[in-house]
Parts: sequence; structure tokens; C-alpha cells
Amino acid sequence: MAAVADVLTRVDDRVLNLTNLDKVLYPATGYTKAEVIAYYAQIAPVMLPHVADRAMTRLRYPDGVGRSEAREDRGGTTPPPVGAFYEKNAPVGTPGWVPRQRVGTSDGVIDYVVVEEPATLVWLANLAALELHVPQWRISSGNVDAEGVLDLPGDEPRDGEPLADRVVVDLDPGAGMGIVETARAALLVAARLAEDGLVPVPQSSGSKGIQLYAAVAPCRCREAWAYVKRLNVEMARAHPDFFVSTMSVEQRAGRIYLDYNQDLAARNTIAPYSMRGRERPTVATPLTWDEVGAVTGPDDLRFSPETVLARVEEHGDLAADLLGPDRPPLPGGTILLQ
Repeated sequence: MAAVADVLTRVDDRVLNLTNLDKVLYPATGYTKAEVIAYYAQIAPVMLPHVADRAMTRLRYPDGVGRSEAREDRGGTTPPPVGAFYEKNAPVGTPGWVPRQRVGTSDGVIDYVVVEEPATLVWLANLAALELHVPQWRISSGNVDAEGVLDLPGDEPRDGEPLADRVVVDLDPGAGMGIVETARAALLVAARLAEDGLVPVPQSSGSKGIQLYAAVAPCRCREAWAYVKRLNVEMARAHPDFFVSTMSVEQRAGRIYLDYNQDLAARNTIAPYSMRGRERPTVATPLTWDEVGAVTGPDDLRFSPETVLARVEEHGDLAADLLGPDRPPLPGGTILLQ
């Protein structure tokens, strides 16, 4: 079969050149770049509110994913798979219409891409940016300096630092724990979050993990981190046979660990509705609590891009609770006005 030539297309008022559309990015299933682009173009209306105004890190797979990809992403802290790479800086050739934000970090100033419109998602998909990761803080909540740089916050409060508007609890199953146990842990943690007045939103990681998000009134990232860290210790004390508070990999075997470090300003998590770089094309998918409670097997919370689009058509945005203006204060935190 002849190769698909480059195609010029229009997304809203942007003209993009799409290349190598027949390139297979998921060899196990034959899923092509054209299908990846089509998914991101269609999911854009519900995905954009969850990534707009946030600095985006991409995990790119220019040669496609491996056939036995089994890694569980830790917010960019583990090395990427062979043939893939994390990208934070805007690449050479970034269109002038793509917003960017310079952010001061411990590694220097990073020129992040900011995704505000469907065309940017299509452009990134054309670069084989399969995974899209964002932090819990919003760019507009902070103040830039005279050179247009937004500095990440440190341990001490600082006027103008970017603020978190959600917390994330990343449930990390140790050896011997699968999606069934992780789902049970999610129900226990969600009940505790609800006791604190938060509205937990579950999301499948697209592999064996689950993240719980909750919208909060703007607060310091360090306070959000401290809250989830306290939750980590509290759950381990209340259910010592099920949760563990130590970071030791050996001690996590047969336990669930609540990773609070994903709430640090310098970290990021997989965005709602992002595809994953696994053996088969799956999506980090917002869930219903009925689905979490009904898990009985390893594939119950794995959804293909086409299934996710059908779910959105039927249910709308299951993560919509993260977007509303009426946000409860972070328990034990300081309410900060923007």
C-alpha cells in the first residue's frame, strides 16, 4: 500500500502540515499516527479546560511505543522508555501562534508550551507527543518578572507564586497489588477526602494505577503537598494491612502508597483524556464511582481512545467537578485570593 503523503489541514483558523499519517505508533495493534491525531482532534473540547493555563510536559514517541511497555509513569521522574523522551521546552519550529510561558525552575528557565486551542493538540499529536502532563497550578495565578519569567515557588511563601487549584492523590500499588486492590484503596481514600469537604474525581491512569483529583480554592502548592502527605500517613495508620506510608519499594509490596510528591510545583501528572505510551493505545480516563466499585479484573478500567470518545458522547466530562468556580478550601490550608 502506498504511503500516505503529507496533508495540509485546517483546524479552526490554523493551517497545519500533518506528516507520516500512516506511521504505526502502536505496533501491537497497528494504531497509526492518523488515528492518534483524530482522537486528539475529537477529544479537544473536553480536554482543553483541564490543560489550558498550565505548563505542559510532553512524552514523545517518534518511533512508536515498544511491544512490551509496562512502565507506570511517575510524573516524569523515571527515565522514559527506549526511543521516547520527555520534552518540556517548546521544540524548534513551534508555530508562532502556540502560546509559551517561560518558567524558572531548579534546572534553569524552561520555555513551556501552553495548550489553549484544538490546533495545538493536533500539532502535538503530529509530533508523536502521545502523553500530555500538566502540574496542579495555573500560570495565570502567578506573576511574571520583567523578563516574562514565572518562578516556581519554594518552601517559603512568596507573593506572586503560582497557586494550585486542585490536589491529586496518586495511588501507587506495590508488588502483588493490581487494579482490583487499587480500586478498593481509591474508595477508602475518597471517603476520607469527602469527610474533609472535598469532591474526589477518580481517573484511571491507563495502566494499573488510579489518581484521585479534587478541586480546591487557590492555595500554595506546598500546602497541597503537605495535605496529601498527611493523608498518606493517616491512611497507613488507619489501614496498616492495606496502605503504607514509606517510600521504600521493598516495604510497599502488598500495599498501596499514596504518592504526595505529585502535588509539588515542579511535578506534573498525566492530564485527563491523555493517551498513554503503553503496548496498546489506552487513555487516562475520568471514571464514575460505580465503575471504580465494580472492578473485578485487570482490564476493567482500561479504555481505548474510541471508547473514551463514546463515553464522552454518553456522559459528558466525568471530570467536570474539577472545573467549577465553587471550590472548597484546602483542609488546614490558607485561603489565598487571586
